[in-house]
Amino acid sequence: MTDLATPAAVAASPQAGAPLSKSMVRRIVFSSSVGNALEWFDFSVYGYFAGIIAKQFFPMHDEWLSTLLAIATFGISFLMRPFGAVVLGIYGDRKGRKAALTLAITLMMAGTLTMAVMPPYAVIGTTAPVVILLARLVQGFAVGGEFGSATAFMVEHSPSRRGYFASWQFASQGLSAILAAAFGTLLTVWMSPEHLNSWGWRIPFLFGVLIGPIGYYIRSQLDETPEFLALDRERELDPDKTRDPAASFSSHWVNLLLAIGIVAQSTVGVYVLQLYMPLYAVKQLHMPAAVSFGAVILNGGLQFVLSPVMGAWSDRIGRIRIMLTTSVLMGLLIYPMFALLQNHPTVGWLLLLQGTSGIFKAAYSGPMPALMSEIFPTHVRSTGLSIAYSIGVTIFGGFAPTIVETFIHLTGDKLAPSYYVATAALLSGLSLVMVAWRRHRFARGISLAH
Repeated sequence: MTDLATPAAVAASPQAGAPLSKSMVRRIVFSSSVGNALEWFDFSVYGYFAGIIAKQFFPMHDEWLSTLLAIATFGISFLMRPFGAVVLGIYGDRKGRKAALTLAITLMMAGTLTMAVMPPYAVIGTTAPVVILLARLVQGFAVGGEFGSATAFMVEHSPSRRGYFASWQFASQGLSAILAAAFGTLLTVWMSPEHLNSWGWRIPFLFGVLIGPIGYYIRSQLDETPEFLALDRERELDPDKTRDPAASFSSHWVNLLLAIGIVAQSTVGVYVLQLYMPLYAVKQLHMPAAVSFGAVILNGGLQFVLSPVMGAWSDRIGRIRIMLTTSVLMGLLIYPMFALLQNHPTVGWLLLLQGTSGIFKAAYSGPMPALMSEIFPTHVRSTGLSIAYSIGVTIFGGFAPTIVETFIHLTGDKLAPSYYVATAALLSGLSLVMVAWRRHRFARGISLAH
């Protein structure tokens, strides 16, 4: 099965460049992944400590409503992602991937720092939740353009190893999940509830603030991608070639819809099966918080280790073959696994669910960024990737914990997470089938033309 889906993808196919040194590979991987890692670490910590944050910044007489407001603030930030995707995506296609990446990580650091130092509601009143909301909106804007620019930066440095390079987007996400869950476990076990509620929950955010400047420095020292530089030279030689990614992007709406559908399973796997699970395990299954965090460490660990493996494998056998198989398995197995966990709320069944989810997450998300990058040509790649990912995450991921928690509260059905995950797997599976069909049709058209 060819990895070129459409005429747009053919336009995106680059010439092979010179082999990269190991040190350059490490710099490219780290610089492109650190923003995504910082985003997920910060978002994970926010989700894991949502109960404490609710009391600190959203105090209400009804504990459930207070928690829901904290989770909803998490979700509202996703509304800024499409806006950030358009602005930073177009900026990345005009000025370069490096320029967009350095701007994005600067904005993310500002949001994380705000979370770390903001006084609680008891000290400054309504200013506290308002500023927290603004900080989340700034981060949502930054993250909107992060994925597209970082993925384009990775795949355009090594065309023959797109799957492997781009898979580090989600490997870094797994590593961040491990760190965030480890902070949750250690702070919950070692600190008294009083200290944890008053100031201990800020420690992970302060740690996140320390990561940002390192990523910013490395990004600022990197060279622009060969593909973008080649495109820039073409623009200089041909004044009639469009310099407006927004205008050029209008012909790629079908690719955009398919890419959004592809994102569904990946983002639901993150925001339901990683982020929401500690809260679900504690509130619905009445399990210890330390146990729930430990299960997420297993999930994130498998994602960290296996995503590059699956990405590299997709460079050899094709991305859709791996991803579609994962969609089918996820759709078939997620309900039985949640049913078993509900009937037997033990550590063993929770580990089985999280372990299986981690493997499926790596198998699906490892090849996904490379597949998405092949849908869009170079001159609109950052814009296309950013918009598709941001809309997909906003629709299917950002409010997923809120939707699932509300559904359980209203119906009492604790299997709600499985319904949501299965629906996302079905949608992504259909999107992958459509991409495969379009590839086959286009390849057949080329064959008949010759």
